[in-house]
Amino acid sequence: MTKVVAEHVQKMSNLLGYDAYVEQNTNELSMKYVLNGQYVSRIIEGCNSVSIIILFLAFIIAFSGGLKDTVIFGLFGAALIYLVNLFRIIALSILYYKFPEYQEILHNLVFPAIIYGLTFILWITWVKYFSHINKNAIAKKS
Repeated sequence: MTKVVAEHVQKMSNLLGYDAYVEQNTNELSMKYVLNGQYVSRIIEGCNSVSIIILFLAFIIAFSGGLKDTVIFGLFGAALIYLVNLFRIIALSILYYKFPEYQEILHNLVFPAIIYGLTFILWITWVKYFSHINKNAIAKKS
């Protein structure tokens, strides 16, 4: 899955006008992301968004809504997380290229906030508009 994500990152980078490519790292299980001829980042298993998509889906199933709503919102949310993650990797790598001195703060604080922030917003949306839990709480207050 990490290789697929890396290939999508490469294609999207190229569509955005960047000279980028990815290649298998021979020293570890990761993909190298090369921007303008410079190796700027590596894409590892934790970058492929699978774990956050599983966490997102587990939450909406745990706080279930109707089957149709759950399936549609689950597919929409998973696709959105995946897409935002691709842009997150591209943006992070471009910023690494332009501002290598900020690599640690970008990787450890700014960019996790994007993917986890999005997931939190999706969860709040789910509970507020689709989950039976919210509807049951409202019915009990009436």
